[in-house]
Amino acid sequence: MLSGNPGNKKNLYVPDYVVFDLETTGVSPNTDEVIEISAVKVCSGKVVDEFSTLVDPGRPIPYYATMVNGISNDMVEGQPSFQSALSSFLSFTGDMVLVGHNIHCFDMKFLYRDARKFFGKTIGNDYVDTLSLSRIIYPQLSSHKLTYLAEYLGLSTEGAHRALKDCHMNQVLYEKMGEELQKGNAGTMRICPVCGSPMVKRKSAYGPFWGCSNYPNCKCTRDIQC
Repeated sequence: MLSGNPGNKKNLYVPDYVVFDLETTGVSPNTDEVIEISAVKVCSGKVVDEFSTLVDPGRPIPYYATMVNGISNDMVEGQPSFQSALSSFLSFTGDMVLVGHNIHCFDMKFLYRDARKFFGKTIGNDYVDTLSLSRIIYPQLSSHKLTYLAEYLGLSTEGAHRALKDCHMNQVLYEKMGEELQKGNAGTMRICPVCGSPMVKRKSAYGPFWGCSNYPNCKCTRDIQC
């Protein structure tokens, strides 16, 4: 949804959300453009709808980008502009929580930039970055890339790096993370009693303590003995 203020990053599971993913001409939110946007809508943990469109970026797609995502200049010719695609995406998502992998440092920056450029506002939806969440839930793993996590959990990675496939892969991953968070309530994982996010160990001048991973949105702390 369009808003005067951006939404907040969350580190928790919600049963109703929209997983989304972008494919772009490159890795810079400052200079590159979106060439595909896809999303999967989930209610009560179940997929109920999906959205996907290629986008004409108004510029040639670099060869190295095509090698990663398989999207060529011929494929985007005649496709909607990102202004049109973003408007449709916002109608699809409404005010639901957005979920995606590495969206805090990548995808959300494209959305914020282009929402301001096209509509004079930003994106007000709260969001969950499953990359950040995976580092809390699976700290033992050597990599937290989406495909690595999928393989670790026994999920198929066929068709990875196309937006809609990555959305479906990430949706299953997020549900499994939700199961781990549920277990954490009665297990070894500390869960914030205020917002439901995982607690992580932090240090201060007075020693270590438990702090909410959703800081600074939630400032709950607990003594390390708790």
